[in-house]
Amino acid sequence: MAALAVALSLLPPLAVLPARAAGDPGPAQAGWTSPVEGEPVVLRAFLPPDQDWLAGHRGVDLAAPQGAAVVAPASGVVTFAGTVVDRGVVVVLHYDGLRTSLEPVDGTVAAGTRVHRGQAVGTVQGSDGPDATAPADGAGPAGAGHCLPASCVHWGVRRGETYLDPLALLGPREPIVLLPLR
Repeated sequence: MAALAVALSLLPPLAVLPARAAGDPGPAQAGWTSPVEGEPVVLRAFLPPDQDWLAGHRGVDLAAPQGAAVVAPASGVVTFAGTVVDRGVVVVLHYDGLRTSLEPVDGTVAAGTRVHRGQAVGTVQGSDGPDATAPADGAGPAGAGHCLPASCVHWGVRRGETYLDPLALLGPREPIVLLPLR
């Protein structure tokens, strides 16, 4: 028995997942949705690095106008809503253990808030946000530089420390059909 207790104490701690609120179907029944309105337009796709320490793109950039609503892609609990360096970030821990990060977003919900799939969690940060000052390199407003000259939302999803392609969570999509040149 003592050996089992020692073995269990060596395991990493488990993430404490939030309990679902009454009436919340959770992700298994409701599925995932894009954090931006309409059919997502991908400005930059997910490109995982060959090794964890190498460069890559650990999420997708979705076109979205400044000030547009950003929604929770699945139900969960907001674990962070604030500024990181020069941009607003909202993080949601979902009931299946996945963690979504959305930026640049001016959060409209506080950490600890339970959110449902499709519920607004913020707006796309623009040049008139509270932390919007031009960076020294002249790249444009703070928080907006990730997709300049376009405006976007960067959507990242992690399982533990492993980044996943967020678009894979949206389910099957229409197949791409190549048409002949004329």
